[in-house]
Amino acid sequence: MATNEHTRVLLVEDTRALATEVYDFLENQGMDVDYAETGKQALALLNDHRYDVVVLDIMLPDTSGINICQFIKENIEPMPPVLMMTARDSIGDKTVGFDAGADDYLTKPFDQHELLLRCKALTRRQQLHRSQTITIGELSFSEKQQVAHRNGCALKLSSTNFRILGLLVMAYPNAVSRQEIIQQVWGDDFPDSDALRSHIYTLRQVLDKPFATDMLVTIHGIGFKLSV
Repeated sequence: MATNEHTRVLLVEDTRALATEVYDFLENQGMDVDYAETGKQALALLNDHRYDVVVLDIMLPDTSGINICQFIKENIEPMPPVLMMTARDSIGDKTVGFDAGADDYLTKPFDQHELLLRCKALTRRQQLHRSQTITIGELSFSEKQQVAHRNGCALKLSSTNFRILGLLVMAYPNAVSRQEIIQQVWGDDFPDSDALRSHIYTLRQVLDKPFATDMLVTIHGIGFKLSV
């Protein structure tokens, strides 16, 4: 994620005036911003899309930003960093936020350029984490180097299958739904109903067939996961 134009932000803020101001500023800086006014809207967007950073108000009309942050840390894969915003600036309030899994904290009122800098820093940190080689059993995977090996053997994968494998690696040990794979790999340009099935088949031919045990497991009614 070398440039802002690839950075996708979810802004969760119930004060319309502030939300509009922040939304317009980040969009003008080249970021792709989605906006939620309530916790319910935020959860719907988090379930449907992948974000590089979540800017989260701690006070929402239907729930607490703390609850949303905990949901992100426990359920969303790959897990986006969370920057919490609040008018509360006591150490106790910040402790609650960090204990819930917040990655950074910004006290209102704040300078928009400071918000931008913090979003950039969190995104770079997340990208650095993703650039490292991840090892799951016999499988090693590097998104940065665009290589994957199993038991020391290089896996010759198409770009689409590499992306599918990447989603499974980032979600491990949890499953990834069929809908999530379709959304992340093809978006609105999903070719046809058999495309995912075909790619899963060809991925299995490379990842599992030459080896003694299968790593790619179908979770019926849900999707797919990696198993060691």
